[in-house]
Amino acid sequence: MTRSKISLLTCITLLTSAFLLTACNKKVAKATPPPPPVLPPAAPTATLAAAPDVIQQGQSTTLTWKTQNATDITIAGLGTVPASGSRTITPNSSTTYTLDAKGPGGTQEASARVTVNLVVAAVQKPAVSEEDLFRRNVRDLFFDFNKANIRPDEVATSQSDAQFLAQHPDVKVLVEGHCDDRGSEEYNLALGVSRAEALKEALAKDGVNASQVKTISYGKEKPFCNIDNDQCWQENRRDHLVYQP
Repeated sequence: MTRSKISLLTCITLLTSAFLLTACNKKVAKATPPPPPVLPPAAPTATLAAAPDVIQQGQSTTLTWKTQNATDITIAGLGTVPASGSRTITPNSSTTYTLDAKGPGGTQEASARVTVNLVVAAVQKPAVSEEDLFRRNVRDLFFDFNKANIRPDEVATSQSDAQFLAQHPDVKVLVEGHCDDRGSEEYNLALGVSRAEALKEALAKDGVNASQVKTISYGKEKPFCNIDNDQCWQENRRDHLVYQP
């Protein structure tokens, strides 16, 4: 190899080395990643429940709620509440409770209905006394002029009186024999006795204990009507039954 060729190769080698050194020392620009996307705030979530949701007036129930992504939580009627929790309530009437959950991401509502069944106070009927029952069920008997036997049309009344007295053995009755004002006082007293005793016997035949019944005659001393006519005289010819305490 000639000297000129050796010199040429040396120059080429030196140039190649210089180029390689320069390429290695050159800085490579780094790629910059894009910024992450800005996401909107998460929307609030809310639940509200009542257990039990049907109660009687005066009873209690429990409201339970849970929210997320909310900073302002209120329940109508209860005010501001924490993000989650429970509350015992005693509503007087049926009510719908509404929860509002507000946050950067918006507003969310939840509701729960509590049905209150009103308690209707039982209306107590006043107790009916034996005397009231007596007055409602026992009737006087009427007689024909100068007669002491029970008339056929008065038998049903006598039997009805007997049925009541037999069903109420503690009830005592006084049978008063009355007459119209015709005839002497002595005669009418005796006739009043006969009329009272006739009813007492009829009551006993229909099952009334004899100890329940007492008799007395007023004759014409205590008239029920004071007009001298047939209608008034008929009113006075009677057995009047009086409750005995």
